[in-house]
Amino acid sequence: MAPSVRLRPWQHAALERFSDAAASDFLAVATPGAGKTTFALTALRVALAERPMPVVVVAPTAHLKTQWAKAAARFSLHLDPQWTPAVGRLPADMHGIVTTYQQVSVSAASLSHLARGAFVVLDEVHHAGEDRAWGTALSTAFADSARRLALSGTPFRSDTQAIPFVRYEGDEAVPDYEYGYGDALADRRVVRPVYFPRTGGDMEWAAPDGSVYAASFEDPLAQSLANQRLRTALSLQGEWLPTVLRSAVARLDEVRQSHPAAGGLVIATDQDHARGIAELLRSRFRRSAVVVTSDDPLASSRIGAFSEGTTEWLVAVRMVSEGVDIPRLRVGVYATTTTTDLFFRQAVGRLVRWVPGVRDQRAWLFIPDDPRLRARAFQIAEQRRHSLRREEPREVEQAEREEEAVDPEAQLSLFAALSAVATGDPEAEEDWEAWDDAVAAEDDPAIELMLAPPPPVSGGGAGAGLGLDGSGLTRREHKEALRLANAEIARELAKYAGWEHARVNGELNRRAGVTRINEATVEQLQKRLAAAEKWLVELGVKKTG
Repeated sequence: MAPSVRLRPWQHAALERFSDAAASDFLAVATPGAGKTTFALTALRVALAERPMPVVVVAPTAHLKTQWAKAAARFSLHLDPQWTPAVGRLPADMHGIVTTYQQVSVSAASLSHLARGAFVVLDEVHHAGEDRAWGTALSTAFADSARRLALSGTPFRSDTQAIPFVRYEGDEAVPDYEYGYGDALADRRVVRPVYFPRTGGDMEWAAPDGSVYAASFEDPLAQSLANQRLRTALSLQGEWLPTVLRSAVARLDEVRQSHPAAGGLVIATDQDHARGIAELLRSRFRRSAVVVTSDDPLASSRIGAFSEGTTEWLVAVRMVSEGVDIPRLRVGVYATTTTTDLFFRQAVGRLVRWVPGVRDQRAWLFIPDDPRLRARAFQIAEQRRHSLRREEPREVEQAEREEEAVDPEAQLSLFAALSAVATGDPEAEEDWEAWDDAVAAEDDPAIELMLAPPPPVSGGGAGAGLGLDGSGLTRREHKEALRLANAEIARELAKYAGWEHARVNGELNRRAGVTRINEATVEQLQKRLAAAEKWLVELGVKKTG
């Protein structure tokens, strides 16, 4: 157990404001990559030291549940990312659970019992506004919680229904602490500067009504036609996308000369698009690529393996749009037809995470020169320019959440991309300011905060006080390994004892004092395993010693 944590100045300031806040609800908005998770877990440790209580973390995706559980374990907080109402009570050796907004929406009543008097973390809380029912479920599940800490990486507003536990002025969410991208760049060694090479193009397509259009990104078009133009540019049948991929591949190759583990990300439009892009990278450019899609049950493990590995490219649809921590990403290609400000900022957020010890950490996001994306990139680039000149950073503007630029007609079979040719040199579109390498020699501004011991839990077994149980496993993962071992030895006992499996399991539960296997602690599972081994010895199958 680490007795202290090193906080960036903004994290320390936000923690002080959170600790001084009298209200039950607190909203912290901080740019992606700034360290919201570390801030939240530190706040958890501080609050739980004052008053032990259950913990509930709500994350946007299933992958982020595991990521939260691993991060919490490093703070000696044991959170179960696989808990469901069917599991029953929270095991005695767990501090709490990690769930998703989707799961809250279908099990709000059950969660309300677990969350009564609890500390609740609502990660990327703006997701609760995506579905009207989600906001209602949050109110039901967490109305009686003791503290609610909401986090967001993107300034947001409510277009339909205000999100519970968030304070509004008009229809704008009002954060209790805000730390923008410009602020983070100015502070140095928090996030990377991101640059936006833009690629023009001449596109030709057949609209669903049979009309044939030809336009460049400079031509003014109505939204439906602008959407079709963008879809044409990103089509696998044209040459616009391969041209942009060639530039992005070359940029990543250059970056990997000084940062060998650096990776690239392509955000695709849909699953077929993602698989086609990966094939392009492999066949035309001879580059390795991993595809992650929402229908792949192994998506979470693939993202984790990519994050820890050295594979060059990751191609995804929405799986890594937000919250996923892959610090080695340095080059991105925005190949999706989604043009909302929220999604664009989330995409940029995948490239900004700082890696200690790497010099010149600039990142690049290659984008179509679509007027909407151009405007979004310009807003972020202005914050970067001001920050790199060490001027006062401009405040991040609260951007309206607009409807996604999805044209249903463009997805009909009658729509056809006829040709797409890239124009212009994306590398000539922007002056890449030199990154100030001298920052590496500056004094570390981190603030060390001593932490009180975590709330005690019972039945943790060996390594109960260690962040990852001394074996690189979270407590949930440790239990899964023990359950597999218990299941295997129970099958062996059934074979040699001549008993039914149910009878063997019942006897082992009795000997270990286990009521329900899903509620068992590490200590109980270890005791159950030892009881099974002793039983095999009694049957003459195993020898002692």
